[in-house]
Amino acid sequence: MRLSGLYFAVTASSFRRYATYRVATAAGVFTNTVFGFVLTYTFAALWSEQPHLGGYDQAQALTFVWTGQALLAAAALIGGGFQEELQERIRSGDVAVDLYRPADLQLWWLAADLGRAAFHLLGRGIVPLAVGGFFFELALPTSPLTWAAFLVSVTLAVVASFGLRYLFALSAFWLLDGTGLNTLSTLLSMFFSGMLLPLTVFPGAFGELVRLLPWAATMQVPADVLLGEYHGAGVLAAFGFQAAWVVALLGAGRLLQSLATRKVVVQGG
Repeated sequence: MRLSGLYFAVTASSFRRYATYRVATAAGVFTNTVFGFVLTYTFAALWSEQPHLGGYDQAQALTFVWTGQALLAAAALIGGGFQEELQERIRSGDVAVDLYRPADLQLWWLAADLGRAAFHLLGRGIVPLAVGGFFFELALPTSPLTWAAFLVSVTLAVVASFGLRYLFALSAFWLLDGTGLNTLSTLLSMFFSGMLLPLTVFPGAFGELVRLLPWAATMQVPADVLLGEYHGAGVLAAFGFQAAWVVALLGAGRLLQSLATRKVVVQGG
């Protein structure tokens, strides 16, 4: 099997794997929807006091909320996916088997994560967004081109998220327990992705800084693409921002992987 076919098979297998967890998926949809309602009423209160907070009107702000719920699992904004599984394989020494495979370790896990994300976008993303649109006035686009641009941005967001989580996962080569760093990864994602509050709300130099960090590529940028905040060449610039972080993060992950597999004795192996 050619390597491209192998990675496609890994993606498809991962999609089927997550599709078997029907009860967990239903529970996730329920949780995302409930959390969406909580955030909606919180945002409604904030925007009733400041109608154009962060440059959004209330309908846009509520759309931001439900877009976040749609992407929560797909982009792993609060963790999940391969991270703990890879760390366990590193601790047990099973990663040595992975390194002997005729496939790149990073690309193998990326392919698996893409399958996971595709399922969660369909299985846990569509319903919460539809529920939000049914109960509240959202500023959802009507143009198919905007939706297509959103899907491109979501794909880049998923890969950027993978790049961040892969770096944290590789910490297991040096640490006996990666729980602390996993928690840090989740907290950074929650705050700097825009999941809890749009990054445009933060003023001054701090606001400009957080909008340049890689976590912005996982949630803030896709949401703004959906909201039509980018026009013409601005959409390509948004894609470029995300793509630049994808290249940087995957490159950093490859470098760290090389250092880990060459110089660190596998714990337990």
